[in-house]
Amino acid sequence: MIETVFPPGLILFLGAFLLPVLSGHIRSVVALALPLIALFLVWSVPDGAALTIHWFGYELVPVQGDALARLFGTVFTLMAFAGGLFALHRDNRFELAAAYAYAGASVGVVFAGDLLTVFVFWELMALASTFVIWCAGPSAWGASLRYAIIHLIGGVVLMAGIAAHVVATGSVAFTAMELGSIGTWLILIGFLINVGAPPVSAWVPDAYPSASWSGAVFLSAFTTKTAVLVLMRGFPGTEMLIWVGLYMIFYGIIYAILENDMRRILCYSIVNQVGFMVVGIGIGTEMAMNGVAAHAFAHIVYKALLLMSAGSVLYATGKSKTTELGGLFRSMPVTTICGIVGALSISAFPLTSGFVAKSMILQGAIDAHMALVFFGLTTASACAFLYVGLNFPWFTFFDRDSGLRPKDPPANMTIAMWLLVALCIGIGVAPGLFYELMPYPVDYKPYTTAHVVLQLQLLLFSGLVFFLLLKQLRHTPTITLDFDWFWRGLGRALGREFDGLSVTAWERLTGRMLEAARRFVAGIYRHHGPQGILARGWPTGLMTLWATLLLAAWLIAYYV
Repeated sequence: MIETVFPPGLILFLGAFLLPVLSGHIRSVVALALPLIALFLVWSVPDGAALTIHWFGYELVPVQGDALARLFGTVFTLMAFAGGLFALHRDNRFELAAAYAYAGASVGVVFAGDLLTVFVFWELMALASTFVIWCAGPSAWGASLRYAIIHLIGGVVLMAGIAAHVVATGSVAFTAMELGSIGTWLILIGFLINVGAPPVSAWVPDAYPSASWSGAVFLSAFTTKTAVLVLMRGFPGTEMLIWVGLYMIFYGIIYAILENDMRRILCYSIVNQVGFMVVGIGIGTEMAMNGVAAHAFAHIVYKALLLMSAGSVLYATGKSKTTELGGLFRSMPVTTICGIVGALSISAFPLTSGFVAKSMILQGAIDAHMALVFFGLTTASACAFLYVGLNFPWFTFFDRDSGLRPKDPPANMTIAMWLLVALCIGIGVAPGLFYELMPYPVDYKPYTTAHVVLQLQLLLFSGLVFFLLLKQLRHTPTITLDFDWFWRGLGRALGREFDGLSVTAWERLTGRMLEAARRFVAGIYRHHGPQGILARGWPTGLMTLWATLLLAAWLIAYYV
């Protein structure tokens, strides 16, 4: 081992095991201090390999610093702090510990410089996030099991790809790869499963809303964005990702509009917004990659704010379906304001973080002369205001009065929301420092007249469409069938068929084994039982005759 820095994610991961045994103010102080220490360590990592280990002839790099790692490490640790503050008084003592282990493993992936380290932290991330969902209680156990199955399958595919890639290249270094071998294809598939790409996109709205009001905040931040990071490192400029991302974008829009559950609406929008990032990775230019990094940072912040707002409503009312909500602005003004700021940010409203981040991906499409991609992204950007910017706050806080009069949540929860509000607006108002964090030099001015006017026109048009079609867009107390219906149904059918075949095979096998055992015992009894030929008494003369014959046979064989 060479001279090193302390791995930033390790402080969160190890601290997670300390939290369940602490209580009171000490637990609160430790819970808030751990992410801040991790943030300090993130900025202590120098560029290049900061920790190397020689293992069975391979050089592992568990900690490798660069601008991209610092950007994602910063937002991940900030998110851990805000999420920890929001969940400070959660009655389940193990959820926050699991969430910090989850965050620590995610930071581990961010700074990993080799594929084996990526895989180790990738699997730790899957296990910890499964436990976050499981901590919501028995109602979430089914979703946590489905989530674990999807991600463990993805882990197996990723490991197979890494093994094939290492055999083909002789190196475990995590660098940009070309899709020219079975190993790189399997690695890409493993990454795409975690990013929420088709055909398994439905794991996001299935699992995340099943978590508790606080657990969903953590889940929204790490898994999909960690997958975005590894795609940026491993497959920049892979054209196929453009079309995968466009599918994710419009898939998320359609299902978010149809959905009734407020947290499922926000989770479908995760798939939609991550689709923008995947498109940017597919474009692969410096402008597009800066846009992906900026959008990932901004998205983590405003999506967490939206899910904190929805989580506060769930915490206060116990309800999540928009058909059971409405009129909450009267008694929950702080939650309403925070939800609106998050909705404006995801809609790329001027003076919010979404405006200065997402537009860089569109600029990347323009610079690459991809007109079709640009128009697709512009259309989707306008739809974001419709399906989340208006859909979520209108039906949750306004619209029909549900008669519910809950109060705003406790101080720790509102402070966490205000912190993210400040980030959303601060980045949007003064993006200069934010742009300094990008992996490439930024030569982009978001606040041009043409850009501001175009975006306001798109938002006004979306708002007009929303209110003109309000009657048609109003939700009904129904459920939405997603594509997971096919593989859930297929899996159930295959399971039933396997059960039937296995029972039949087992009955046949055990029947034959019992019959063979019965015959064996009967044969033993027949020869060695009380009346068996080997158990009866023999006359002395007959025994002498047999001994003589055997001796004669042995002498003949010996001399011949």
